[in-house]
Amino acid sequence: MLGHLALVIFDCDGVLIDSERLAVRTEAEILAGLGWPLTEAEITERFVGRSEGHMHEAVERHLGRPVDWETEFTPRYRDVFERELVPVAGIVEALDRITVPTCVASSGSHEKMALTLGLTGLHQRFAGRIFSVDDVGRGKPAPDVFLHAAREMGVEPAGCAVVEDSVSGVTAALAAGMAVFAFAGGVTPASRLRLDGAVVFDDMRSLPDLLVP
Repeated sequence: MLGHLALVIFDCDGVLIDSERLAVRTEAEILAGLGWPLTEAEITERFVGRSEGHMHEAVERHLGRPVDWETEFTPRYRDVFERELVPVAGIVEALDRITVPTCVASSGSHEKMALTLGLTGLHQRFAGRIFSVDDVGRGKPAPDVFLHAAREMGVEPAGCAVVEDSVSGVTAALAAGMAVFAFAGGVTPASRLRLDGAVVFDDMRSLPDLLVP
């Protein structure tokens, strides 16, 4: 599937840091309080892998009123991340074994990634190679952030492998013409990640071997 692998692009939430479970749980609690009770599975399907802007628009449209995100959501995220956030199991071992260049391309903001990658000790591994939906015109499932990351790293899309954990992220990476490795060890079931062309796996420690042609 892969020819010459020149770059591995990692999504952030759910791939490098085990944040999706915490975020989805927190969002379910907050949304119920705001008047839109959703299950964690419904939140995963609607919002995981998408930008904050996408979620904000959908929530405010459903509620029919604006939401003070900085008051309602941001402090709750920060509190739970500071208490419970850890790297995804096996990711440190995988990164230690991957010998080609790596970078991050996420639907999260630069501000959020500075916090979360910093809390988990991973920020320094990717310093200067962190790309965000902030940098492009369209978020996932559009391929923009992955194509932007490849350009900035000086690599053609065909030489890139993307590690993702959401349907929108896998869709974006496939649209970018990149090899896709879909991590099913998080909140999105493997059955939903099995899009044509994606390699689905559930143990991050196996990733380095999967990347070998």
